[in-house]
Amino acid sequence: MQIQTNFSTIYITTDIQKVLGKILNENQQNKTFILVDENTKKHCLPLIEPLVQSMDYTMIEINSGENYKSISTLEKVWSILAETGADRNSLLVNLGGGIISDLGGFAGSTFKRGMKFINIPTTLLSQVDASVGGKTGINFLGLKNEIGVFNHPKHVFIDSRFNRTLDKRNILSGWAEMLKHALISDEKDWEKIILHDIKTIGFKELNQLIARSIHIKNHFVEQDPREKGIRKALNFGHTMGHAFESLFMNTQNEILHGEAVAHGMICELFLSNMHCGFSIEKMGKIVKYIMGLYSKLKIEIIEFDKIFDLIGHDKKNEGHKLNFTLLEDLGKIKVNVNCSKDDIIKTLNWYTSL
Repeated sequence: MQIQTNFSTIYITTDIQKVLGKILNENQQNKTFILVDENTKKHCLPLIEPLVQSMDYTMIEINSGENYKSISTLEKVWSILAETGADRNSLLVNLGGGIISDLGGFAGSTFKRGMKFINIPTTLLSQVDASVGGKTGINFLGLKNEIGVFNHPKHVFIDSRFNRTLDKRNILSGWAEMLKHALISDEKDWEKIILHDIKTIGFKELNQLIARSIHIKNHFVEQDPREKGIRKALNFGHTMGHAFESLFMNTQNEILHGEAVAHGMICELFLSNMHCGFSIEKMGKIVKYIMGLYSKLKIEIIEFDKIFDLIGHDKKNEGHKLNFTLLEDLGKIKVNVNCSKDDIIKTLNWYTSL
């Protein structure tokens, strides 16, 4: 299956060697670099290594984890590229999850003012989110994706067989983004996706859902590549979600991005009811479904002000206004909805009472 966007060609397959091999042979790169972490080196590189061995590639290995999505890790990647003679005609292959595609995309976009890069997302989350859409970046000063650029990979290769290496939490992390895409699409997409059991789904069936999720995301990206307006629909659940993710970052209760987004969506459905008249009956059903999959976050009242401060750093804000993407109904999106501190505290009180 192939999806052609305005920016990239996305291949969805269960035979990545065949598809990737053809593209690598057609490309005219003078050097090939593969960015991995310790997990993708062990579990995912063997799936593509037979294709690249003859290319005399250079492997760049970084540590996994959000705390390594940093300027120091980026400097390490830049240094290896520089020391081994990479140039604009070289190819950087980002083999991994969202951290690899975000950091690798940023490295490729900035080294020599831009070298070619492709993404091979190896987690469900990165397959439907981080590897498509053109956002690259790193964390900075404890804030998610604070520094980065918009730039798209030339190609994206998705093989759902990589997901067999993931644990339940990481599968559910990706599922949360797919649920978000369904909610901002329409009621039909929502009702369709919740019929599937993510715990037992087959690879071919999952590929179909991944393709649909990418189509939904791409619909917004192509209308608004630099996120000035309607693309902000994709941020539903992310204003509260990023605050939750930052709150727990580098603690023993650290949460995955999709887990944060799942609970962010719950909170932003409450705000949607408050500000946009979203049906309380629909909200109840959706919240019940999400809570059935994702364990409730342990948030103390004493942390409410910290969450509010983290929301204040969100990139969608303008001046002192806290901007949210909310829903009037499934598929009916309202961007740049200004919410007050009282709204957020009320939402957190409601959430902690669930």
